[in-house]
Amino acid sequence: MKIANSTALGGAIYQRRTDLGLTQAELAQRANVSRQWLVAVERGKNTAEVGRVLAVIRVLGLQLALTPTTSNDLDVIVDG
Repeated sequence: MKIANSTALGGAIYQRRTDLGLTQAELAQRANVSRQWLVAVERGKNTAEVGRVLAVIRVLGLQLALTPTTSNDLDVIVDG
């Protein structure tokens, strides 16, 4: 999946979370973030962290892709 904006990133996170059967609260706790922050990210809000990272990646002409691993972690692959 190519991630071109914060909405796509949020959708990918939401999809993977639901595929794993995790609630927002469970994922937030495991990732050490607030549930409110996770809600904003899943809704595609341009939080400073996500928006800045995606802007830098876009300017560099790179693509951000998320692929599931066998350990329930996500690998982030950045390639040009």
